[in-house]
Amino acid sequence: MGCGRVGSSIAHTLDESGHSVAVIDQNPESFRKLGPTFSGRTVTGVGFDRDTLREAGIDEADAFVAVSSGDNSNIVSARVARETYGVEKVVARIYDPRRAEIYQRLGIPTVATVRWTADQTLRRILPEAVHEEYRDPSGSVVLAEFPVNPAWIGRRVASITSETGARIAFLTRLGEGLLPGPDTVWQEGDVLHAFTTDADAGSVAGALGREPEAHT
Repeated sequence: MGCGRVGSSIAHTLDESGHSVAVIDQNPESFRKLGPTFSGRTVTGVGFDRDTLREAGIDEADAFVAVSSGDNSNIVSARVARETYGVEKVVARIYDPRRAEIYQRLGIPTVATVRWTADQTLRRILPEAVHEEYRDPSGSVVLAEFPVNPAWIGRRVASITSETGARIAFLTRLGEGLLPGPDTVWQEGDVLHAFTTDADAGSVAGALGREPEAHT
């Protein structure tokens, strides 16, 4: 929802990657930002209106992104998508950082600023990818954001290192960086940033994507 700079950027990236995309905006002129190569669907309407959402295909959606210019519209639309239609991957753009923290605590990921918003949104709705954040000059050591299987929730973060070989640099929790200690427990919504060699990145990602062993 929202076909401004961020919304059109996200829509183009997903469309070019082969995903089925629908874009909602109240102003049909906004769809011009998508350009002639966009192959997705455009729907004129309000993003929290149920008829509009159904026309856009919300019943079959894997993800919903609310990036209009209004905080209230974004959060209401995001909540409708999650609570009414059961969409699991939902992201809302919130301009007010104080409100963003509140909604983050309610379990709705929030992001801000244009390019960063597009990048972070794509990370949250395409979690299967490993997102490289830094590479040493030789190219052999990588710092990356890794997706983690939800089955790790409630387990000690230290067990991630022992079972997967990932060398944890830090976590992002509720939008803030956190250096985990030996007793830090993995929580829902945590984001893992870890070091690995370029050669081992694939195996680390595979281990993190699986359920942990039965012991803690």
